[in-house]
Amino acid sequence: MAQPGLLSETSTDTLLAQYKTLPGVADELLDNEGNMRPVWRNFIEYFSKLNAEEIVERFGRGDQYLRDAGVYYRQSSEDSADERDWRLSHIPVIIPEDEWKSISEALTQRADLLEAVAADLYGENRLVSEGHLPASVIASNPEWLRPMVGIRPPSGHFLHFIAFEIGRSPDGGWRVLSDRTQAPAGSGFALENRVATSRVYAELFAAGNVHRLAGFFRTFRDRLAAINKIPGARTAILTPGPTNETYFEHAYIARYLGMMLIEGEDLTVQDGQVMVRTVSGLRPINVIWRRLSASLADPLELDESSPFGTPGVVSALREGRLNMVNAMGTGILETRALLAFLPKISEALMDQTLLMPNTGTWWCGDPGWRGYLRDPEDKILFSRAETNALPFDPDDKTSYGNPAAFAKGLGLTEADLVGQETATLSTTPAFIDGRLQARPMSLRMFLARTENGWQVMPGGYARIGHTTDATVVSLQHGGSVADVWIASDKPVKADTMTAPTKGSYIRPLAGALPSRAADNLYWLGRYTERAEAHVRLLRAHHLRLAESGDHEAALPAYIIEYLKECGLDPEEAIPQALIDTLAAAIVSAGRVRDRFSIDGWSALHDLHNEAKTLAKYARHGDNAARGLGSLLRRIASFSGLVHENMYRSSGWRFLNIGRSIEHASVVASSIAHFANPEAPDGSLDLAVELGDNVMTYRRNYSVTTHRGPIVDLLVFDTLNPRSIVYQLNELREQISFLPGAEDHGLMSPLSRAIMKTHAGLAIQTPETLDAEALIELEEQLGTLSDLLAQAYLK
Repeated sequence: MAQPGLLSETSTDTLLAQYKTLPGVADELLDNEGNMRPVWRNFIEYFSKLNAEEIVERFGRGDQYLRDAGVYYRQSSEDSADERDWRLSHIPVIIPEDEWKSISEALTQRADLLEAVAADLYGENRLVSEGHLPASVIASNPEWLRPMVGIRPPSGHFLHFIAFEIGRSPDGGWRVLSDRTQAPAGSGFALENRVATSRVYAELFAAGNVHRLAGFFRTFRDRLAAINKIPGARTAILTPGPTNETYFEHAYIARYLGMMLIEGEDLTVQDGQVMVRTVSGLRPINVIWRRLSASLADPLELDESSPFGTPGVVSALREGRLNMVNAMGTGILETRALLAFLPKISEALMDQTLLMPNTGTWWCGDPGWRGYLRDPEDKILFSRAETNALPFDPDDKTSYGNPAAFAKGLGLTEADLVGQETATLSTTPAFIDGRLQARPMSLRMFLARTENGWQVMPGGYARIGHTTDATVVSLQHGGSVADVWIASDKPVKADTMTAPTKGSYIRPLAGALPSRAADNLYWLGRYTERAEAHVRLLRAHHLRLAESGDHEAALPAYIIEYLKECGLDPEEAIPQALIDTLAAAIVSAGRVRDRFSIDGWSALHDLHNEAKTLAKYARHGDNAARGLGSLLRRIASFSGLVHENMYRSSGWRFLNIGRSIEHASVVASSIAHFANPEAPDGSLDLAVELGDNVMTYRRNYSVTTHRGPIVDLLVFDTLNPRSIVYQLNELREQISFLPGAEDHGLMSPLSRAIMKTHAGLAIQTPETLDAEALIELEEQLGTLSDLLAQAYLK
């Protein structure tokens, strides 16, 4: 049944008749005479044939992909930063190819201009000395990094990947709203928008002559590889980490381009060379795509309070042994005051008029400025792009003649004192309340440097306003985002990330694994195994309660004491500690998003969400037991999905090592407790159940449970994948493949320790392996974990 407000049937004429443009505002769908622009015809005709049910199903298809992929944005407030669903506007913005070419030409010119400005500001400084830029605009700016002066990037270029926010003005022309040169965000989201939207309109997109995005990313990736001067070294993306609002994009792009995702703690600098801490030791790196503010990158020479940086990075840049993309210090180019001077700078440096102008911008440090910012309609304008009006009396013109004093009074720098006309943006169709409605939009366009110069992404992403206010487009204020289609009149190449091979194929070596990534994979293995053990224990507890109905009966009481030892509150049907363990697993997985499949990520989140939901309504006894059974099946699905599908590289080995250590420790603990001769009746059956070996035990041994056969099965049976010996064999094998397991024929301390633990258990028998020996085995497994951390995870 159609949702309320949705059209049950429509037509092109009906669709357009209901679409109302805003007076005095340009529109992407309709021209000034109200006629549909030709580039939209195929889409509108296609969309008009969809009924309400089809629209709901198709939009849901795109939204489901984004949820499954874990696409989110982080909405920050004074108290917290919450992850919110990515708001997709399902109607793409469609730009004709010839107009896109004009946009590309203008933005390429602007990119060259910004490159020239960066080279001058950190080089000859002619722009200031010759009066094209006020010295205070640069010198007072926190993005002006003095330690970078005189450092020329080894690649020869300061800028390699930039973005521009552009909008169409009421006269139909495009204007630059802002320049993004520090660490431009959004290209990964553009890719995800494209995938989601192409699923909504699969047939139309396939035949719609829409330019693909893959070729843009492939050529940029190849360019970064070309400037890498260390044979075999991989390009890395430097991220502030999971708390950053665009971390999802960092991980997605790293996975998409096959790059290493690193954080500041992964790096160290030795003798002017940046090195990555990996499980194979320190490895040199030459090219880093920086996705954090430059001032945070080196606490030694820049922001000493930065928790994200690596001491010595600036010295490596000085030595010419590191290509940082973009060059550190290029954030100065985002200064809004600079917009007021770029037109004249373009003429001075390039003898060219800007092909795409800025929005009207002026610097309030100009001698004619008298300390207040108002537009012709007497509306208060704003400092930077913030929404708080400047706090002063515009009629008092006596105290603000000095720009520096005025800026200081507001807690700003002179570079902040910028007046900018309010940009009235064009509108584009958005599907709201069952019909197409005009909403304001701006475009973010991306440019990447290649060996042949700048290449403009044939697309991008559009920010769509939530209301008809043609000046506001923001996700933080209820807006959404849309895919951008560059449509051609003729078929376009179906480009991919895979370049044509030349010569014979050589299988590449597996990339080095950063120690931080190995650490998180190891703990992901431990947390998921621990969660499974707790679910089995809790299910057994609730089944016994359902049978006896008495918490104080011998076996339920004995289980309750063990629950407490495991940190599980027996008063809670689904203890918070279990949910916390699953949350910890998500945190570990989140730190290695670039190495984690979409399916694995979705399965882990589904598991966590089901556990939280179950905790709200589950009741002690059979009700909780059935819910825990469902959780157990989800855990098994997740484990099978991740462990069986992962490439058998070092990352998989650390994940497996974590699982084996945790499982062996859990089994040792449960047997020590429930196979104890002093345990109440029924404990031996419980031990077999917790070991997930009920069927195997009954098939191989007598139906009646005895301690000897149980210990033999759960500890010593080499054919039982749930046994301790089996896990120790796995540990020996996986550790033997790790770098440094042997040094000149001598075993490492970790290799010796696992062999000692294995040998110590091998000489035991079911009769001699008592609770004390099992507790000692647990301690030895803890020692193995410590030795692993010392050798590889620090």
